Amino acid sequence: MVKRILNSESSAMLEKNKPDAMQPHAVIEAEEFVDARVTPQGSLETLSHDEVAKLLDRGQGGLYPLFRRCALAVLSSGSDSDDAFELFEKHKDFEIRIVQQSWGIKLEMTQAPVVAFVDGKMIRGVKEHLFAVLRDIVYITNEIVESGRFNLAEPESITNAVFCILRNARLLDAKGRPDLVVCWGGHSISRDEYDYTKRVGYELGLRGLNVCTGCGPGAMKGPMKGATIGHSKQRVSTGRYIGLTEPSIVAAESPNPIVNHLVIMPDIEKRLEAFVRLGHGIIVFPGGVGTAEEILYLLGVLLDPANAKQPMPVVFTGPASAAEYFQRMDEFVGVSLGKEAQARYKIIIDDPAEVSRVMHAGLGHVHNHRRATGDAYNFNWNLHIPRDFQLPFDVTHESVGALDLHLDRPVHVRAANLRRMFSALVSGNIKEAGVRQIEAKGPFEIHGDKVLLGHLDDLLAQFVAQKRMKISGEYKPVYKIAS
Repeated sequence: MVKRILNSESSAMLEKNKPDAMQPHAVIEAEEFVDARVTPQGSLETLSHDEVAKLLDRGQGGLYPLFRRCALAVLSSGSDSDDAFELFEKHKDFEIRIVQQSWGIKLEMTQAPVVAFVDGKMIRGVKEHLFAVLRDIVYITNEIVESGRFNLAEPESITNAVFCILRNARLLDAKGRPDLVVCWGGHSISRDEYDYTKRVGYELGLRGLNVCTGCGPGAMKGPMKGATIGHSKQRVSTGRYIGLTEPSIVAAESPNPIVNHLVIMPDIEKRLEAFVRLGHGIIVFPGGVGTAEEILYLLGVLLDPANAKQPMPVVFTGPASAAEYFQRMDEFVGVSLGKEAQARYKIIIDDPAEVSRVMHAGLGHVHNHRRATGDAYNFNWNLHIPRDFQLPFDVTHESVGALDLHLDRPVHVRAANLRRMFSALVSGNIKEAGVRQIEAKGPFEIHGDKVLLGHLDDLLAQFVAQKRMKISGEYKPVYKIAS
């Protein structure tokens, strides 16, 4: 039976005018919610009156709905569901308010998920994530969107915005040798695959390497969990476990508790750019359409002639049971982007130590290249990201149907449009706005080259058969291969 426990911090605001059963330290049976007041942990201890007003504005254009959704996602860390509607419905009475005092702020919550508390006190890591959400929403609104400093339709300005968001979150403080490995993979994976991601993370940790993921469960959590053990054995006390997410996906992929640096990027395109500019090497584990989107983005960027000399070690890996998955993925990359794209990565099956050795050696090449070219170790300024990969894609039935998916188009166009297509499927699967569109208008229709769509249909069928689309519930396809 779930109990609600009120500590002195959470009960202070409720003590007045409450019956005896609601006094401090009282236990309420059969409840899953906590009312609490928490002080800042990690960042952003003060806000201006104008910032508070924006955050509490529930009207059109106000920040409260965004702040509430992201806060609820963070407080639900550890959930075994990727159904954002289920989360919001279960916690429909959740409210969060800002209490401003002359010396700082507090957050006051009612009907918060009990999983975020232990013995009536909010878990420290959850509290850090909660105030990271507040920090990023305030900064992006004030300094990126409303300041007029950035033209978010121009590539150079977009990159500067990404840099400033990461700098404000203090992710660029580390100036040592390149050691950050980005790990991509599905949130819905088998136990065998999850255990394998931990084994790879462990090998990375033994070699003193740090980990950056999308911050959620599955292949995003496993490498971090393994790395903590590897770091502990090597007495590394400064391990970095970076989680990058964005508002439309955070409710379906709540930040896992190992993340010690959480950043909320404005949208998926800036999140992807943050990954490739922060990371020094990339490991791809089995996944679904979100992982395919990341792969198409990465290869599309690396295939740009301006990046021909950019060292970026990329390894696709999984246990023996995932061999067929990577064979299909490799075939799809070959058909859609060609042999040059296939040459940009290695496939290593069921050998965590070899994955880590290859990555560690590759990071040595990255170090030498950055040193020779004068590029920063903590942010890859020299990587060229084409405009088509930076501009946000507005997912609608019309925009998806209009995507140009033909093999006779230039490779960068194919990569950009395939990335957008997979992004649309992610939206239809787990993002609130996309799910609502599917409910209202039915599946997205995908048009294009018959050969390409044939391979795409086979790949998506594999994802469905292997339950890579969603964690919870029976999967109902959000797409239709039309032509």
